[in-house]
Amino acid sequence: MSVMKGATEATDERAIVAAAENALAEIALVRAEVGKVIFGQENVVEQTLLAVLSGGHALLVGVPGLAKTKLVATLGTVLGLDSSRVQFTPDLMPSDILGSEVMDQDAAGHRSFRFIPGPIFTQLLMADEINRASPRTQSALLQAMQEYHITVAGARKDLPQPFHVLATQNPLEQEGTYPLPEAQLDRFLMQVDVGYPELAAERQILLETTGVTEASARPVIDAARLQQIQSLIRQMPVGEKVVDAILDLVRSARPGNGNAATDKNVAWGPGPRAGQALMLCARARALYDGRLAPSIDDILALAEPVLQHRMALTFAARAEGMTVRDVVAELVKQAKG
Repeated sequence: MSVMKGATEATDERAIVAAAENALAEIALVRAEVGKVIFGQENVVEQTLLAVLSGGHALLVGVPGLAKTKLVATLGTVLGLDSSRVQFTPDLMPSDILGSEVMDQDAAGHRSFRFIPGPIFTQLLMADEINRASPRTQSALLQAMQEYHITVAGARKDLPQPFHVLATQNPLEQEGTYPLPEAQLDRFLMQVDVGYPELAAERQILLETTGVTEASARPVIDAARLQQIQSLIRQMPVGEKVVDAILDLVRSARPGNGNAATDKNVAWGPGPRAGQALMLCARARALYDGRLAPSIDDILALAEPVLQHRMALTFAARAEGMTVRDVVAELVKQAKG
């Protein structure tokens, strides 16, 4: 019996290895296609792709003009996903996103309600400047992002699969904006900070985007294949030491767990979703790099994008000019020992 069990496990391992090798080749093609349009910004592209490969959502934070919208549109094309874009504004209503019911009348005079789907019924939703909409409208995404369906007039409406929200936010402008509530921030698998490009990348931007023709990306995979890769990532093994590293990191970011710096500077820390995000994203990062299992280095590399939007500093820490990034960097330094 044990021999048969061992043979089955070996067969399963070989199948996972073969599937991972195929996925790795396709991910390399995806990276190459994105690189035709998005110059530089390797970390931004990697983290955004990891969020999608992990089956989650990402919040892209950066000043205007850094190709956030273009990156999302390019990913939709390369991954073969149906995509739509919503420009969030203060007067945007929930029905503008979810859809609404209208009354129809047929030739016989019978009246009935018909649901007209909104732009949320897509596989990749670009939520542009999400913090410009009112909390009422922002909350329209909460159920969709967590449960992958919405409720309209008491009726459940399932969203297409896979479903991902890639939202952008401008960190500079505060007037006319509404900060995202903590419950919604927690739905984002990662917060991806988009910085200015390096000199070489910016030079390439000038040369490649101001001519007669401009490069465009082509589809590499489709939605069904993306779901297969997402399923494969969930099957990848995670060692006990890596699990312990996730637990140690997440718990050390919460006040009252024995970390003196956290107790002093952090008002509230990440919940269990942070650990789930690290488990999934670490597996995706391993596959992205051509490995079959994540390491502790993956956890430490992903600490900032996974934790920073799930923590808040005390008033005293903010008064001293400290940021959440500073706290996460210190936790990573302690974890490296």
